[in-house]
Amino acid sequence: MKPALALGQIVHEVVEGLSNLPADQRLSVSLTKKMDVAWQKIAGEKGGFSSKDEEKEYINRGYEMLKRVERNPGPVTQKAVKIRQDLPYYYLDEEENIILCGKIDWLKWVEADDSVEIIDFKTGRNEEKKGSLQLPIYHLLVTNTQKRKVSGVSYWYLDRDDKPVQMELPNLGEAHDTVLEVARRIKLGRQIDHLKCPQNGCYACRDLERVLTGEGELVGTSEYRQDIYVLNDK
Repeated sequence: MKPALALGQIVHEVVEGLSNLPADQRLSVSLTKKMDVAWQKIAGEKGGFSSKDEEKEYINRGYEMLKRVERNPGPVTQKAVKIRQDLPYYYLDEEENIILCGKIDWLKWVEADDSVEIIDFKTGRNEEKKGSLQLPIYHLLVTNTQKRKVSGVSYWYLDRDDKPVQMELPNLGEAHDTVLEVARRIKLGRQIDHLKCPQNGCYACRDLERVLTGEGELVGTSEYRQDIYVLNDK
């Protein structure tokens, strides 16, 4: 757990939670007040904050993102579709026992043709890299876990943009083949206990490796029963 991750977790929780309410009631309670309540889950060391000042900086960033949503609600006050599964999943390849799963931030219902648009909320300052598998995975998940067709996909960078940025909708066939190829490599690597990093080590694993060597401090458990550690780099 790091401050940026903690911030993203809480902002997502507040905004995504609005889809559980009737459209005309979603902004009846201040989003910043909702954040204050949710923030207690990651306050202090649980969010990886090294000081009160650092934590306050991230709280203020969260406030600004939520105020932007209140000023420019766009899809947030429009009808949404909910996938019934808490963690949407389906068999990407049943014969090979490969399951694809993941959470979708928001599905906007498009009444004109009874379709859905995928919206992914971004709380970081960096843009999603070209070639990322995120949108192909989302397109596959939404298509295979609910009945409506997907007519669009967008990123909403809450730290800077007043509305979602439309992206190109990935081709379903190409998405399936690309994701399945990666999944097969992961499956094989696990079977032979040999997961070779194509970059010979990168940021994605370094912190986890430090936890394995005993540098991390266990501070809690996530809603998916994951152990949450923080690293003291100060």
